[in-house]
Amino acid sequence: MTQIIDGKAIAAKIRSEIANDVKTLASRGIQPGLAVVLVGEDPASKVYVSMKEKACQAVGIFSDEHKLPAETSEAELLALIDKLNHDPRIHGILVQLPLPKQIDTEKVLEAISPSKDADGFHPYNVGRLMIGKPLFQPCTPYGVMIMLKETGIDLKGKEVVVVGRSNIVGKPVALMCLQQHATVTICHSRTRDLAAKVGQADILIAAVGVPEMIKGAWIKPGAVVIDVGVNRVGDKKLVGDVEYAAACERASAITPVPGGVGPMTITMLLYNTVESAKRTVHSEK
Repeated sequence: MTQIIDGKAIAAKIRSEIANDVKTLASRGIQPGLAVVLVGEDPASKVYVSMKEKACQAVGIFSDEHKLPAETSEAELLALIDKLNHDPRIHGILVQLPLPKQIDTEKVLEAISPSKDADGFHPYNVGRLMIGKPLFQPCTPYGVMIMLKETGIDLKGKEVVVVGRSNIVGKPVALMCLQQHATVTICHSRTRDLAAKVGQADILIAAVGVPEMIKGAWIKPGAVVIDVGVNRVGDKKLVGDVEYAAACERASAITPVPGGVGPMTITMLLYNTVESAKRTVHSEK
């Protein structure tokens, strides 16, 4: 019988541990602080920011929200980031993407202090991940790795196939799996015979952003399927990048959509923020 990997339950466990760490830091006079910057009125971004605020409150993290109008200039946003970089109350900074067209996203991400880059997107942190000495790890891929660990799945010697090559999920999760001694194949829109590549996977990580692009019949019997995709079909229905029902007939374990990887993303953002606050304690000794 296929094991359904419950992201909500794993996230709840990690958040309980985070809340305990926050209490320990509070006893030393430190409250971890996360600054979230939202530019514009993108509906999905507003929902995500609201969820992050509630998650911070639930574990005791100070949430510092900055909601800026869509016409905000690049210079104004950079000035705010500089201010947050120097604010001792703030241990993590997140700028919600996408940004309006007049703002250079790369310039903004590079302006965030690497020591407060809770999203793990700064080139410095990407480079540290590349050499296996990460400071901050990107939240969604990090969440995937925690889910695999909590489910008791050992990557050593396994064939991992990642479908998707984004800087946010595909590339970093491939690096993380490589560090766990897996053999990793990265596939994308120009991969020849994708079905055959997917069929080789002991562990499939789908992060391509196309509804049910990966067919259940492609899945190797007994494989583990981690579906990062969240795609809205019609008015309400959410589906992943994998044809879920058919994949369940072949996979040994699989993440549902919703309720799989999604809850882990914000959880690891909280984790990164608290780890940053812990480093502040150590640096003061």
